[in-house]
Amino acid sequence: MVTVREGSHVHQLLQLLSVAGEFPASSLHLLGKEDVFKALVHRLESVQDIRFTREGEAYRTKVLQVNGYREMRTVKLYSGVLPLLDKVQPEALAYYMNAFQQHRFSGNIYHVGRNHRVGEAIAMAMMAGLEFRPYVLPRLQKKAISQVVLPKPSFYVARDFKDNDYDEMDKYVYTRIVGAVFYPGGCYAVYNTRGAVMKWSGNGERKARSYLLELGRYNAGLRDADSALLLGNTPDWALQTILESDKSPTRRNGFNSVYQHIHYLPLDANGIHLLWLLTLPDWKEKVLNALFESEARLQQGYGFMDYDAAINGTYTLSHLDADLARLIKFREGIQKHTDKRFMVVCYPWQRDFLRAYLGEHVKLKIISMEELQNAIE
Repeated sequence: MVTVREGSHVHQLLQLLSVAGEFPASSLHLLGKEDVFKALVHRLESVQDIRFTREGEAYRTKVLQVNGYREMRTVKLYSGVLPLLDKVQPEALAYYMNAFQQHRFSGNIYHVGRNHRVGEAIAMAMMAGLEFRPYVLPRLQKKAISQVVLPKPSFYVARDFKDNDYDEMDKYVYTRIVGAVFYPGGCYAVYNTRGAVMKWSGNGERKARSYLLELGRYNAGLRDADSALLLGNTPDWALQTILESDKSPTRRNGFNSVYQHIHYLPLDANGIHLLWLLTLPDWKEKVLNALFESEARLQQGYGFMDYDAAINGTYTLSHLDADLARLIKFREGIQKHTDKRFMVVCYPWQRDFLRAYLGEHVKLKIISMEELQNAIE
C-alpha cells in the first residue's frame, strides 16, 4: 500500500514527472538520498495499491516504468497511473498529455538527452523551493506590462515559451536554454550541460536573451535579463567551461559576451543550496553585508579592477555566487597587477577549481553554505 501524501517521496516523483515527462535514473540523488529513491523507484515498478488519503479509495496499478541502459536509463510514469495525476494537482493530467503527445516518447538519444537536461533543472528548482508546475504558474504574456509572475521564485520550462508565443519561436529554437527562473527583482536563463562542456552559439543565445528580456519586461517589470544559470555534473566543468570560452578567437563567441553574469551550479545538493541563495530578494547585498564590514566595501567598484572589498590592502572577491563571468574579469586584473595581494571567498567544493584557475598566489577563504546562511539570517 502506498499513500500519496503531500511532500512525500511518491508525491515528489509524481509532480516532477508530470512536468518533466522522464527523468534520468542516474540523477535520483538530486531528490534526496540516492539509495532511498532507487529502492522506491524499484518498488513503484511493481503493482501497488495507491491511496491519496488513509481512508480513501485504493487504486491498483504500477506507478513508474524504467527503460534504457546506462546514461539513457530513464524513469517515466506508467500509463495506468496517469488518470490519478489530477488527484495530485488539478490540470496536471491535461498538461502532461498535451506536453508529451498523449504519453508517447521518442527513444532517440537526442530527445531523451534533452528531456533529461530539462528534468534535472526541474528537480533542482523543486528541491530549492521554487514553484515549477506549469499548471499552477501564471501564464506569461506579451500584451501589457504587468506583474504576472508570482512573488515567490518560480521556474518556467522552455517548451512552454513555445506555447506562449509560437510566432517568436525563431528567437530560441536554436538555443540550448532549458528554462527560466524568475525571482523578486530579477530572472535567469537556465542551461544544463550535464557532463559536457557547452560550446556557445552566440547568435542563438543572444536571441534567447532578447526574448527572455521581453518576457521579463512584460511580466515582471524587469529592465534587463543579463544573467544565466549553468548546470553541470561536477565543479570541474566550471573550469572546463571557462577554458573552452578562452579558446574562442573573439570574445563575441564566449558565454560572457552574451550574459554579464553566469552562475555555475553543480548538479548536486551544493547546487540546490546555491539556487536557493540566488533567488532570495536582494541576495547580492545580503551576501556582501554578511561577509564584509561597510568600511571594507567603501572601495567596491572603484580603482583598477572589479572586486568586492579591500581588506588590509588585500583585494577580495566573493565567489559565493559562482559567477564565472566576474571570475574571468578578476583573473584578468590579477594578471595585470602582480604587485598586489588578492583573495577569493568560496565554498569548500569550489576550492580545487579556483586553485587550478587562479594559481597558488591567490589566497582562498573557505566558508560553508551553512555559515553563510546563518550570517544572512
